[in-house]
Amino acid sequence: MSRADGTRTADELATLVALLGRRMRAASAEAELTPSQQSVMGRLGHEGPATTAALARRELVRPQSMRATLAALEERGLVVRAPHPTDGRQVVFSLSASGAALLGSGRAARRGWLAEAIEARLTPDEHRALAGVLPLLRRLAQSPQHGNPTGDVPQ
Repeated sequence: MSRADGTRTADELATLVALLGRRMRAASAEAELTPSQQSVMGRLGHEGPATTAALARRELVRPQSMRATLAALEERGLVVRAPHPTDGRQVVFSLSASGAALLGSGRAARRGWLAEAIEARLTPDEHRALAGVLPLLRRLAQSPQHGNPTGDVPQ
């Protein structure tokens, strides 16, 4: 495959992944959150409590931007703050019960929408072909970032 073919494939895949992501977000109750808010909630749900600075590093944003995102989530009752267990100068944020419920219902809604779309729009052979591509997509998603041989998110 030529470099131009690879570039066209990458462009098409990026466009389709973005469109699929938008469709899935629209299907969930989390659609009323900004993408940044959704990402922070997902990170807190997956990784657990974190400081503003740690979240900012992981999300690759400035601490000021992360403070604004966390303030909006806290105002809606989706995250709560608590004193840092070892450093009294800091606070840690975690999902509230409402935040965890919204995150769970959002995941279920997105998966449900996608499962219904696969069933309604694809033939059984197309469904099998799609399932066969999943290991390739997983390998791409887990590949190191350019210039980052470990694939770790910069801290």
